[in-house]
Amino acid sequence: MMVRAVMLLRSPRTLVAERVKKFSGVKDAFDTAGRFDCIVLAELPKLVDIKSLAMQIQKIEGVKRTETLVQLE
Repeated sequence: MMVRAVMLLRSPRTLVAERVKKFSGVKDAFDTAGRFDCIVLAELPKLVDIKSLAMQIQKIEGVKRTETLVQLE
């Protein structure tokens, strides 16, 4: 079973959705207005893979903060 997550990104002054979409496991990403600047929908085999994806996203220039919400069953 796959692990699904929503990642909320703060990236003031930088649109990052198109870059994030290139990462493995990202099903969709879109820039938003409001408290968070980008929302990422991800699906990967293991929870540790979600953590790894979050760490990769945090390395993108302009990303200041991430918050990850993991689906519970």
